[in-house]
Amino acid sequence: MKSRNCSKTLLLMMILPWFSVPMLGKDAFKRYLPSCIFISFVVLIVNSIAKKRRWWRWYEVLSPKVTWVFPFTWGPFLVGSFWILKWTYGNFFRYMLLNLIVDGAFTYGLMYYLQKFKIFSLVRMKKFQLMYVFMVDALLLYGFQFLKEKGFVKRV
Repeated sequence: MKSRNCSKTLLLMMILPWFSVPMLGKDAFKRYLPSCIFISFVVLIVNSIAKKRRWWRWYEVLSPKVTWVFPFTWGPFLVGSFWILKWTYGNFFRYMLLNLIVDGAFTYGLMYYLQKFKIFSLVRMKKFQLMYVFMVDALLLYGFQFLKEKGFVKRV
C-alpha cells in the first residue's frame, strides 16, 4: 500500500506544476523551453555525481532507478525555472535574488520536511554547500538563456 501512495504522490508532484504552464503564455514557453530543459539535464547530471559522492540522498521509492529526483526535476523544478525566467529575465540582480529566496526556502525550510518524510537528505554536504550548487545552477540557466538569445539576435 505504501508503494501505491508514493507512486500517486510522485505522479501528482510531477504533473500538478504543469497546470500553471498555460498561464506563462505561448511565447514565454517557447522562449525559455530550451534553457529549462538544459538546466533540468544539468540537475540530473549533478544528481548522478552527488549520488556517487554521497553528497545527498533521494530515498528510493519505486525502485533503485526511480527516486524522487525524477518527478521533482521534471515537475516543480522545470516549471519553476520557466516562471523564474519569465518574471526576472533581463534583470540579473532580481533573477539572482529570486533564486536565492527560492533555493533558500528549499534548503533551510522545505528540507526539514523532506528529511522528516524520508524523501531527501544531505549526507556529505552542508546546507551552505547545497546553496552554492543551486547558485551555480542558476548562473548556468541564466547564462544559457543569455547565449541563446544573443545567438538568436544575430540570426535576425
